[in-house]
Amino acid sequence: MNERIKALRKELKLTQQEFADKLNIKRGAVANYEIGRNEPIDAVVSLICKTFNVDEGWLRSGEGNMFLELPEEDEEAAYVSELLEDVDNDMYKIIKEVMHTYSKLSPKSKEVLCDFSAKLLENFKKGS
Repeated sequence: MNERIKALRKELKLTQQEFADKLNIKRGAVANYEIGRNEPIDAVVSLICKTFNVDEGWLRSGEGNMFLELPEEDEEAAYVSELLEDVDNDMYKIIKEVMHTYSKLSPKSKEVLCDFSAKLLENFKKGS
């Protein structure tokens, strides 16, 4: 499993510290997993899988794909979650302001904006 943990971390382009921070564990624990000194307990394996959308079968045995396939709506939710993860990020501030401003619009203004967005999306699809 040690090679797969390292491969996962590298695929995610994370340092050991960043990987550890996302799991709320110590960097030394990640290093020990990667060199094979320690095996992660089941709770850590589950946390890795949940946090990074990893197939547990792959992590434990190398069988299958590294990542789980997500239904489209879950994949979109994962993108939004990632964008909103870092509250100091400008993207977070923009998304928050868009949502806040939208919530203050009148029902008619929301309808116009939704119609505009649908038309814009339709035009994007035609262009692809």
